[in-house]
Amino acid sequence: MKILNDTPISVLDLSPIVEGSSPAVSLQHTLDLARHTEQWGYKRFWLAEHHNMPGIASSATSIVIGHVAQGTSTIRVGSGGIMLPNHAPLVIAEQFGTLESLYPGRIDLGLGRAPGTDQLTLQALRRDPRSNGQDFPEQLAELRAYFNPSLSNHAHVKAVPGEGLNVPIWLLGSSGYSAQLAGQLGLPFAFASHFAPQNTVGALNLYRSYFKPSEVLDKPYAMVGVNVVAADTTEVAQKLATSMQLSFLGLIRNKPGKLPAPVEDIEAFCSEHEKLALRERLDSSIVGDPNTVEQKLQAFLDKTEADEIIINSMIYDHSARLRSYKIVAELTNNK
Repeated sequence: MKILNDTPISVLDLSPIVEGSSPAVSLQHTLDLARHTEQWGYKRFWLAEHHNMPGIASSATSIVIGHVAQGTSTIRVGSGGIMLPNHAPLVIAEQFGTLESLYPGRIDLGLGRAPGTDQLTLQALRRDPRSNGQDFPEQLAELRAYFNPSLSNHAHVKAVPGEGLNVPIWLLGSSGYSAQLAGQLGLPFAFASHFAPQNTVGALNLYRSYFKPSEVLDKPYAMVGVNVVAADTTEVAQKLATSMQLSFLGLIRNKPGKLPAPVEDIEAFCSEHEKLALRERLDSSIVGDPNTVEQKLQAFLDKTEADEIIINSMIYDHSARLRSYKIVAELTNNK
């Protein structure tokens, strides 16, 4: 049985742009959050690639990683994730080779195969709109060979910086595909339970059952994402969580926007069908006072047997967001 106090916790930050604010302020808040969570004992701080999203400031993910790494000193910083099919593997190897050269021993490279955007933006990214990520294993093999040429039998272009550097590669997923691939390759796996809770246990079981020991890992290592909104009272936490709910409601309606201010009654803003959709998307979210959050985090750990938990907190007010992460740190003895 996994114990919450013995489980590393990490941060997933989408650099949320809140209503009435700007990307510049969001990126300042991202660095401030990283500095605080570093002091509170969080293990890593990951940023995600999303495009054409009015409420997310981390589209140029590798640049934001550099910004955060420069402003901190010990916390690991990485991508959760880079959507590899949007990029040439050589470019990602060079970018993360550069980051590892600047901030040695602190950079993670989490990779996904989804576009992280819509079809029109896919075209703007020069990605083939017919592609569904089916060549992801080949792209991944190419990328890994830039860091370690012994993985390829072919002479190829060198990634400079990159070649010979140890940049840990993680596979990210919200279904079984990446779970199975990560297991077969013996790589660490991160599952997006914060927006795909129904698939969590099945994907983790797949990963563990397909796992083969490798030079990277001798046993499976799974990190699981979860939304947490913690406050001093459950009433306050529930109100703060309405920002996250309204944000997901915008996605359901295909009208993404900035992170909204919290409201008194989320029920007044959505239909019965939308309420059901919100429950399905946010089923694993943990909202409440410190005691409630502690109990639910331990239950989440019991269910997933995660080796590490990565926490996403979409909270409108920056000081309330900091408070939420501090509460979790205190609960897990990451003080």
